[in-house]
Amino acid sequence: MNSLLNILWLGLKELRSLVSDAVLVVFVVYAFTLAIYVQATGTSSEVNNASIAFADEDGSALSKELLNAFYPPRFKVPELISPDAVQGDMDRGRFMFVVVIPPRFEHDLRAGRNPDIQVNIDATAMQQAGIGSGYIKNIINDRISSFLKRTEETGPKPVNLVVRKLFNPNGVSSWFKSVVAIINQITLLTVVLTGAAVIREREHGTLEHLLVMPLTSFEIAMAKVWANGLVILVATGASLLLVVHMVLKVPFAGSVMLWFVGVVLYLFFATALGIFLGTISRSMAQFALLIILVVLVLMLLSGGSTPVESQPKWLQYVTYLLPARHFVSFSQVIIYRGGGLWAVWRQFLMVSAVGVGFFVYSLALFRKSIAVSK
Repeated sequence: MNSLLNILWLGLKELRSLVSDAVLVVFVVYAFTLAIYVQATGTSSEVNNASIAFADEDGSALSKELLNAFYPPRFKVPELISPDAVQGDMDRGRFMFVVVIPPRFEHDLRAGRNPDIQVNIDATAMQQAGIGSGYIKNIINDRISSFLKRTEETGPKPVNLVVRKLFNPNGVSSWFKSVVAIINQITLLTVVLTGAAVIREREHGTLEHLLVMPLTSFEIAMAKVWANGLVILVATGASLLLVVHMVLKVPFAGSVMLWFVGVVLYLFFATALGIFLGTISRSMAQFALLIILVVLVLMLLSGGSTPVESQPKWLQYVTYLLPARHFVSFSQVIIYRGGGLWAVWRQFLMVSAVGVGFFVYSLALFRKSIAVSK
């Protein structure tokens, strides 16, 4: 009973210390509000307002019709440039796409000579370039086909392909990116707050005060875990309700309580990682460098930025041991697909096993560090 009371009062001390740090408070509020909104709406992998130009060496009715086939919001209004300016404009990044129509294009097309159309693509924006090239190909083929047939009507096709998009029928990228942003912020903020609490105790000299009191290393570590974990849970709940659900209108298909159970399980790993990095770091500067090296890799390999299936096979086996991968996996199942416990119990079990194992190791390292300090 005394141990629980010690953990409670030490945790309240951690909360007061966090509240008194204005920079950390502002950082937490920003990370779970404006940062979520900006990441969800400010970036997109879709083609939107892509710059396009035409170098028309034919000047025929068909070439003018092709130019008029591109319009917002997918593409900007096409600009007409000379063939000599194509290379220079592409080098300066004026256009993402430049379509070059050769001389006598319409004449050769009517004569059945299968003329070529050159599409120059600035592939520095790889994803948009790949999707945009598909759009351009389909638009040009449809226009040429309807021009040759003198009608836009098409006959019956041998196969009627019915496409049904599940979980995100309109393909709204903010639905996916907002939740991934919350997942990334949970990982980052939990590690930062827990690790910073350990280093702050050491730099301010309060760790020595704790060592002379009848406290164990377990009580000191658990106080940091529940206090910082509580802050992250409250911030996550507020962000999910206010930013994701109310502002971005993202539907939540599954059980909110089940997802928060998964978040609590994941916090064992994240807080343990924060204690581990805070223990081995000798200053806040070292801790910041380790955050860049460790947390950034966790985010990139979790499957939130790119699918795990796109990674090399050997790397997929390595990421299977990372709780961040399973966190993203069960979050997608619960939030988007409405899955229940039966669908995510394996991910829950893996997160719990790795998280508790690493937590025990970090606690042992923290205990050893305190023993050396004594």
